[in-house]
Amino acid sequence: MLLGCIADDFTGATDLANTLVKEGMHVVQSIGVPATKGGMGDVDAVVVALKSRTTPAAEAVADSLAALEWLKAEGARQFLFKYCSTFDSTDAGNIGPVSDALMDALGAEIVVACPAFPVNGRTIYKGHLFVGDVLLNECGMESHPLTPMTDANLVRVLGRQTRRPVGLVPWGAVAKGADAIRATLAELAGKGARHAIVDAVADADLRAIGEAAADHKLISGGSGIALGLPENFRRQGLLGSRPAPSLPTVGGRAVVIAGSCSNMTRAQVARAEKIWPTRVVDPRELAAGHGVVEDTLAWAAGLDGKTPVLIYSSADPAAVRGVQDELGRESAGAMIEHAMGRIAKGLLDQGVGRLVVAGGETSGAVVNALGIYALRIGPEIDPGVPWTDAVGGAVGGKPLALALKSGNFGGEDFFEKALGMLA
Repeated sequence: MLLGCIADDFTGATDLANTLVKEGMHVVQSIGVPATKGGMGDVDAVVVALKSRTTPAAEAVADSLAALEWLKAEGARQFLFKYCSTFDSTDAGNIGPVSDALMDALGAEIVVACPAFPVNGRTIYKGHLFVGDVLLNECGMESHPLTPMTDANLVRVLGRQTRRPVGLVPWGAVAKGADAIRATLAELAGKGARHAIVDAVADADLRAIGEAAADHKLISGGSGIALGLPENFRRQGLLGSRPAPSLPTVGGRAVVIAGSCSNMTRAQVARAEKIWPTRVVDPRELAAGHGVVEDTLAWAAGLDGKTPVLIYSSADPAAVRGVQDELGRESAGAMIEHAMGRIAKGLLDQGVGRLVVAGGETSGAVVNALGIYALRIGPEIDPGVPWTDAVGGAVGGKPLALALKSGNFGGEDFFEKALGMLA
């Protein structure tokens, strides 16, 4: 194994794995820390997918360190801590605390922090994160139900999560290439900085950052930061050519489960519910014990199995806040996740073989409920989202093609496009 990756949610893990596959690596995504050593086969990289983005910081640190120890034991030469391209976190963490813990465990002097992903509109300039043409705190993320992002200055955001100094590698240095980036990082480290937000506005910047960090034991960022890493191994003669991934060959019913409340997922839901049978999972009905899961499964069983089905809990920010105020933020979220996991398991028993899940927390709940321990990465649907094949199948060994979509990724026709690839 060349590269060992730790991702703080499941959709982000597939996003990263997709990037590495496109750059010529053979990648397996593990769901949680594997229980045993070995068994991943001939791979260049393993992405350990955790559900640690919104857990208490101490729990996120413990899970991440456990993943690191497994990857070290498997012989990984370099390590990447992957988080969302919108830097989803709160002042309590978890990006800062996890980065600090991994840095200590590896003896890293300074850690690059770069969530930029230009192909999906995430760029960093003067330390400020933009989503498309607007600042992070103006793109809708300021209303995120779990990690509201109200400050676009990542130096400040990360600085509130760690006691260690945070510096900036400005775009002026990045534009000059790897040598200038390397020199700026060394200068910041000499002044005591231990984290470095690095500007990036194009893929070429990310490739230069990757080259500059070739000798770094630990790197952190979004999936875009991985663009330049495989080439470092290729230059050393450690990475050969790999065949392009193929589509999973799985039949059965097709279902979309959407739990994300992002602007894009809500637009995707609005489009899909005009053409497919649709069911809404209402958290208030769940809290009242009205048998929502059972009713949803009975409804799905009575439909024509040839038509895709949409099941969602996505709602606009005002509606989400109302539910959180009534039921409690953590309680409402956990209730929805648990229900979606149970629904997914019931649908698998009904013969579902193709499943699209929108939202990181929802994806984590579904994957855990289905007992999936690893995913083979297939071809890309949209930037950052590939089809995957559940290794060994899901519950009961049933074959399953699975697409895990981060909330804001994909175009409005993403659900149709994804399922159309497997038609």
